[in-house]
Amino acid sequence: MDAWIGLGANLGARRATLEAALDALRLLPRTRLVARSRLWASAPVDATGPDYLNAVARLDTLLDAHELLAALQAIEARFGRERAYRNAPRTLDLDLLLAGDATIDTPPPHALVVPHPRLHERAFVLRPMADIDADIVVPGRGPVRQCLAFVADQRCRPWP
Repeated sequence: MDAWIGLGANLGARRATLEAALDALRLLPRTRLVARSRLWASAPVDATGPDYLNAVARLDTLLDAHELLAALQAIEARFGRERAYRNAPRTLDLDLLLAGDATIDTPPPHALVVPHPRLHERAFVLRPMADIDADIVVPGRGPVRQCLAFVADQRCRPWP
């Protein structure tokens, strides 16, 4: 499966955390890190707190989407992720953005929605995705290249 993972952090040593999380993705079983974006700085969306650093990783994996989600949540936990409230500041956020061309909507307690329901509305996801492949199609929305036009007003810039 071709899986796209969004990474974000706005607490602690953000850059070091994202680099370590990318290393953790490289070590997932039956998975290969195909590509990664550069880092991007963005303001929180629908939240408060410090600015985020974001990136996107593209994986080739034999894990199914639910196995991959469980692995991502385990990585978040290792980095001290707490879910105090919706959109709370975080040490690490890992989101499964795309899982091949699958459309998944699994109810709780194993909730998983793919494509990620807001990825087409978020510059901090689309710009890093475009670093890797601007022509990748967001199901039901079109290529990332086209989606970018709708988020041009969101503050998101490459991080040195």
